[in-house]
Amino acid sequence: MSPEILTIGMFGMVLLAILSGVSLAFAMGGTAVIFGLLTFGSYGMYSIVTTMLGAMWSILLSAIPLFVFIGVALARSKIAHDLYQAFYLWSGRTNGGLLLGTAGFAATLSAMTGSCAASTMTTGLVGIPAMDKRGYDRSFVLGTIGASGTLGILIPPSITLIVIGMQTGQSVGRLFLGGLISGLLLLGIFLLYIAIRSYMRPELAPGATEVAPLRERIGALRSVFLPLVVILSVLISIFAGIATPTEAAAVGAAAVIVSVAIRRELNWTYIKEVSYETAAMTGMVIWIVFGASAFIAVYGGAGGTTFMQNFLRGLDVSPLMMILILQAVTLLLGMFLDPIGIILLMLPIFFPIVVELGFDPIWFCILFQLNLCIGYISPPFGYNLFYLKILSPETPISAIYRAITPYFLLMLATGALIFLFPQIITNFTDLPERL
Repeated sequence: MSPEILTIGMFGMVLLAILSGVSLAFAMGGTAVIFGLLTFGSYGMYSIVTTMLGAMWSILLSAIPLFVFIGVALARSKIAHDLYQAFYLWSGRTNGGLLLGTAGFAATLSAMTGSCAASTMTTGLVGIPAMDKRGYDRSFVLGTIGASGTLGILIPPSITLIVIGMQTGQSVGRLFLGGLISGLLLLGIFLLYIAIRSYMRPELAPGATEVAPLRERIGALRSVFLPLVVILSVLISIFAGIATPTEAAAVGAAAVIVSVAIRRELNWTYIKEVSYETAAMTGMVIWIVFGASAFIAVYGGAGGTTFMQNFLRGLDVSPLMMILILQAVTLLLGMFLDPIGIILLMLPIFFPIVVELGFDPIWFCILFQLNLCIGYISPPFGYNLFYLKILSPETPISAIYRAITPYFLLMLATGALIFLFPQIITNFTDLPERL
């Protein structure tokens, strides 16, 4: 089978399976089995099994259930609700104050959970009713929640950054640092946009008529302490070189348990629900890893990866234009596929080309990750668009598209800024080596 037919057949079958409602893991795994038999016969099954067994032994995989546990445990406790209440009380009379707090809350929740779904849904569930009472414009609210929720896979601890580290061999600690810098930059741009738009059109996000007493606001800051401990226990242990990402995940998981116990929310029902949900989400991620590993084993073994790399190398474009093409493909795929699936499918093709062209690999990976974030709010199939529809079922999907458009453009502009000025990322990610 020629590489051209192999490429069209395998990627076409995966896309057709997904559109038919088959989960990504089984779409990729099933395609691998079919084309493995067609291309190699029974020997194709051997390459699939050995590749999947090799993926199972990756030590970084053990960090995934721990980070998932952190996110689920926090989401199941009342920490998130109390944290939002603190942002609510401190929003004050500033126009758009509660939206500013909501964006900050979503970013904080992202740093705690590492999940776009958890960040977006939790922020919406606790934030929309509060802003409806204040008379905030629903479109402005939905756009802010949807865009801020994408930070869940960018700001550490991010499961997708761990998977990128597995695929590229790059330091997960440096990837986390790059994700933190780009995530904070994106958050800053969101906050600036919210502040300017609220100032120019105060009817969209009116300030509070009353301000909570100072004593009440200071008391609410106690709810910030425990989430801060969880976040810092993970990030500082990694960035300071005290622990590996897997060890830091264990530290974070322990910190969550202690935090929940301090709040007297730790009981058998809580443990059971968190354990079941963690197992279900971890299983979903691991099956995607296995399905993609099988797909790449067959596709690469049949010469497909080499064919795609040679095709890209043969394009008569400048190195920077090549990076733009790779990022555009990533953005397009992000509208249809799960980020982990895109990482496992495309990075084995893209990354060797990036290294050959002499670009900083961490910079490229952060750009790659940022485009996965943009894919989450890209019409017509961005995941966060459907989360917003769940949160606001009465809002037409076309209105959700319009609500998200300004933030979509801001994220593209942020990506362009990082693309044109790599030192925004590299000056920080190279710091551990310089020290």
